[in-house]
Amino acid sequence: MSLRLDSPPDPQFQRTPLHSLHAELGARFVPFAGYEMPINFPGGIIKEHLHTRAAAGLFDVSHMGQLAVYPRAGEIEVGARALERLLPVDVVGLAQGRQRYALFTNSAGGILDDLMVANRGDHLVLVVNAACKDADETYLRASISEECVVKQLDRALLALQGPLAQTVLARLSPAVAAMRFMDVRALAILGAECVVSRSGYTGEDGFEISIPSAQAQTLARKLLEDPNVAPVGLGARDSLRLEAGLCLYGTDLDVGTTPVEAGLEWAIPKVRRKGGAREGGFPGADAILAQLASGSARRRVGLRARERTPVRGGSALYADAGAQAPLGRVTSGGFGPSVNAPVAMGYVASEASRPGLILLAEVRGKRIPVGVSELPFVKLSYKRRLNRPTSDAQSEQRPC
Repeated sequence: MSLRLDSPPDPQFQRTPLHSLHAELGARFVPFAGYEMPINFPGGIIKEHLHTRAAAGLFDVSHMGQLAVYPRAGEIEVGARALERLLPVDVVGLAQGRQRYALFTNSAGGILDDLMVANRGDHLVLVVNAACKDADETYLRASISEECVVKQLDRALLALQGPLAQTVLARLSPAVAAMRFMDVRALAILGAECVVSRSGYTGEDGFEISIPSAQAQTLARKLLEDPNVAPVGLGARDSLRLEAGLCLYGTDLDVGTTPVEAGLEWAIPKVRRKGGAREGGFPGADAILAQLASGSARRRVGLRARERTPVRGGSALYADAGAQAPLGRVTSGGFGPSVNAPVAMGYVASEASRPGLILLAEVRGKRIPVGVSELPFVKLSYKRRLNRPTSDAQSEQRPC
């Protein structure tokens, strides 16, 4: 799909507040989660990917949902405890001005969505996936409305990612230099009341900026005036998160996958596990706690192709050339520009999840060798420490 600057909106798809700027910059658009989104700009996906790793890329992630949860009475702990009925994470222990990775689970232990939850002092903010945001909002209202008010926020969301992200953003808001990974602050930028988190989904240092929709273009244009900043579309966002070993909901995570199968047990702290002060109490707790104790039948792994042929999502994985039944399947795969080689992730039987094991992936009727690999494929560059130690270990967004 490609659109001219004067093209009328397609009634099937929504547009973010930055849509006209994307068109002005020559974006190629594709449908994604009900939106017209830029998949790449004229320089192409590989150039955008490498620019983000070397300098700073600007991403429009305004299609994602931003939901505020306000306790109807009492302290923020009322809202935190309400959310803990839905999330197998420590929300009660989340300090003001911090955020962490979380999961909605179902009664079987499957993942309904993955998200970020932030403590904003008098309320909590959830950033959820675009394809799930309506269902997530409905679920929250049905589950915690007695204790909390749930509000959908009409705000754009920009992500500035890369080793020069701090240098660029600090010119507009010097306070960001004092933030560490997973900090969240309210900051005025170019006169707009923003909420900035030091986080992102590329494996690089960077920031996500929640800003009133009407002021998003002004900020985006100002950031793009810096020669270190380039616009980046969904194509490079996908290759960047794949190299970083990060999951995409609907591809690597779904209702049929548990956190333990996905290798996300790090997100479930001791306080919510067996013997913890707030053990269980979330949907699917019995299944998830059992897997934490005894392991799961399958595991998500990294995969490195031994040939130059990319292995794509959906490819079956076999133990050997003569095997009739697959022992797993690729969920995400493609060329990794930073590692200059094909990389992938997928699920295999637990006995086949040992790093270094050689499996065969079926690609266009041919079985090609792939090696089971540790994740991530690139070194992560999060700013976990600045001038003070990080004590909130569970708030780290580790590679999933």
